[in-house]
Amino acid sequence: MRTPVTIIGAGLGGLTLARVLHVHGIEAVVYEAEASPMARMQGGMLDIHDYNGRLAVEAAGLMTEFRGLILEGRQAMRVLDASGKLVFEKADDGSGGRPEVQRGDLRRMLLDSLPPGTVHWGHKVAGVRPGNEVVFADGTSVEAAVLVGADGAWSRVRPLLTAETPEYAGTSFVETYLFDADTRHAAVAKAVGGGSMFVAGPTPGQGINAHRESGDTLHAYVELERPLEWFDAIDFGDPAAAAARIAAEFEGWAPELTALLTDADSGPVLRPHHTLPAGVRWERVPGVTLVGDAAHLTAPNGEGANLAMLDGAELGQALAAYPVEEALAGYEEAMFTRSANPVDESVLIESVFGGEIPEQLQQLFDELKPGS
Repeated sequence: MRTPVTIIGAGLGGLTLARVLHVHGIEAVVYEAEASPMARMQGGMLDIHDYNGRLAVEAAGLMTEFRGLILEGRQAMRVLDASGKLVFEKADDGSGGRPEVQRGDLRRMLLDSLPPGTVHWGHKVAGVRPGNEVVFADGTSVEAAVLVGADGAWSRVRPLLTAETPEYAGTSFVETYLFDADTRHAAVAKAVGGGSMFVAGPTPGQGINAHRESGDTLHAYVELERPLEWFDAIDFGDPAAAAARIAAEFEGWAPELTALLTDADSGPVLRPHHTLPAGVRWERVPGVTLVGDAAHLTAPNGEGANLAMLDGAELGQALAAYPVEEALAGYEEAMFTRSANPVDESVLIESVFGGEIPEQLQQLFDELKPGS
């Protein structure tokens, strides 16, 4: 069976592409390994940036729906040191350019904007053959006129274009949740505040990030710079023991910070960081391309979901405006250029702090730089 624009992966990048194509009257089909939209949790909060992610939402014609998802007050920010001392605080006055939404809500918005039957659930890809033939785990296959890999870090489509594979970046997150935080975890809730909290450790590669999600939920990412073998020695099947082992690396930190591990209501989940080589490119292969992490995987930096959506939007707009090969070549060149030239630090500072970085915060970051 030969399909039209065939997208592998129903994440934010693939769904944004499908939606923009739909806006322009172009048929697309999405194949997703998960059995249903609710097969697993869809991650936590995302800040959608006005210079990339929100451009994608506009291209998808979904700004009204998007505004309805924004969680007010979540752009507030607190920076603490390991003792729990407040280093910097910024309130959410409604003027920031990084509104916060739940990833699951954003994905649902995109799914609801597509014609019924666009996404084919329960289609795990076993491999992709030259000629854009996609083979599924159940033995069935489709041949795509245009094939787009939106299938993340371990993309099955990527080998058609490049032999590059992700490598461990040297750091990992340990993810936890605390529920009913204001009543059951009051000290932790106070430390986190109404938006996000960042704690820089006394040495590089050690920190805690947390944010307040919808309702009364705190979501934390505890970062450690350790080899994978170090984490392999921890039994994450024993949540209490695993949390205690990770917390031991934060000895001397304020208890309201380490409680994000020791008092968590969910077992700690290991999230290793992998990256593709910086600036990875490939020669044009007819009828196939990649978006998002499949194309330019990096360690978490706040840009991944935004860039995946922008990739999807720009690819959809290109396919609507030009012949297929011209569209794919133009999209890839712009995407390669963007990947090789990350957002300038001054732009990030402006988007986060609304101006120059505060002196006391800059001093803290300087102290944490290698060699300081």
